[in-house]
Amino acid sequence: MTKPNILFIMTDQQRWDALGCSGGWVRTPNLDRIAAEGIRFPNCVTTTPVCIPARVTMATGLYPHNTGVWSNGNYTLPESSRTWMQAIRAAGYRTSLFGKTHLHPHGGDLREREHLMHAYGIDDVDEIGGPRASARLRSHMTARWEAQGLWKAYQDDYAERFTNKPHVVRPSVLPLEEYADTYVGQRAKAYLTEYSRSEPWCCWVSFGGPHEPWDTPEPYASMYAPANMPPPAPCPEWCSDLADSELKKRLQRAPVLHPEDVAAMRANYAGNVTLIDDQIGEILGVIEKRGELENTVIAFTSDHGELNGDYGLIYKSVSLNGCVRVPLLIRTPNTLGTSTGGVCEGPVEWADVGPTLAELAGNPLDYEQFAVSLVPALTDPHSRPRKDAISEIAGEVMLLTDEWRIVLNAEGQPYLLFDVRSDPLEQANLAGRSEYADVQSRLVARVLERLVQSQTHLT
Repeated sequence: MTKPNILFIMTDQQRWDALGCSGGWVRTPNLDRIAAEGIRFPNCVTTTPVCIPARVTMATGLYPHNTGVWSNGNYTLPESSRTWMQAIRAAGYRTSLFGKTHLHPHGGDLREREHLMHAYGIDDVDEIGGPRASARLRSHMTARWEAQGLWKAYQDDYAERFTNKPHVVRPSVLPLEEYADTYVGQRAKAYLTEYSRSEPWCCWVSFGGPHEPWDTPEPYASMYAPANMPPPAPCPEWCSDLADSELKKRLQRAPVLHPEDVAAMRANYAGNVTLIDDQIGEILGVIEKRGELENTVIAFTSDHGELNGDYGLIYKSVSLNGCVRVPLLIRTPNTLGTSTGGVCEGPVEWADVGPTLAELAGNPLDYEQFAVSLVPALTDPHSRPRKDAISEIAGEVMLLTDEWRIVLNAEGQPYLLFDVRSDPLEQANLAGRSEYADVQSRLVARVLERLVQSQTHLT
């Protein structure tokens, strides 16, 4: 049987509910189609709600407590690292990347560091930086902007935004056809249109949006009415009485957000998600025209979420739902034939995509790492690839089970505990309550067990 092609689609800072099939407030017909033809994982969490550490985990299957990478510094993934991309290439695929990886510093000229991407397992590369970095970072995309006289306007716009309030909402100075997410989609589309090699292809399309700032171009900037956006999760009383933690630090320096600010951010954010969905639709159209869509594996996820006003906060970097839960869809030739798709309710981690794709490519990972293959759930959505899922930030650890979500601060003290079934907006913090002492103790023990398991196996 012919090996399937592989399309891996990734976004940056997309909440788990920012899909038509999950939240219902954003129109994403193409992603909804992938969900309907595949398996959706509504309880997928990022391994850390910070860009570089999350992406290092995605590439390697190693947690921040393994790599020591906790923040967005000038980190370079070593060329000697083992990755799932290498495994897919070794399985006979031609691998390609269009968009953002952030596996090496967002400085200088990305074109001069393509050798790193080759070492990580990518053959054909057109890499960009994130929205902020693209104001200073050279790449094929920013060189194009410069040649068209657009880069200076982009730089000036960004400088003004961040001397203003941090949540300025207005359309990009770039025309739609030059906007970064359009660039990524069109470059991937052109590559697949022209692909003529004998090897099956594995194409990683990594959009920089819907990451802030809120600069979606027209006509998408006006596509959603702010008044129709869902309200943010309110900040409960317990927020004022937290143990020392990353969340406490963020709440102490929370921006001043008015209801109209939040509504405008959410409407602009929704427009960016739909823009990306339209680009995905064009890519799917090319694959369908090539006659390859039925024999293509498609995976979609995001590195972390965006609070967009939840708890009075913006951005990410805390262990709240809006940050740590991300969309995950996987569709294969074998999951086709249903109009509703399947749902695997069990907790999983976003880095599980790597070993899943490697196994589907016919080359399961054979080195020490801690992501798991979700292939069993693609046959039986009721299966349990994982018992629970963890996410980390600045030494803190979150554990998600079917019933509970607990967060321990860097000193190992539980400071958040939620009943995820009865309290989806996380308004009742049960940490420290005597009637939940047994639950809390059991979950803390499980957190420690997970950390030990993923330390002692590394030799």
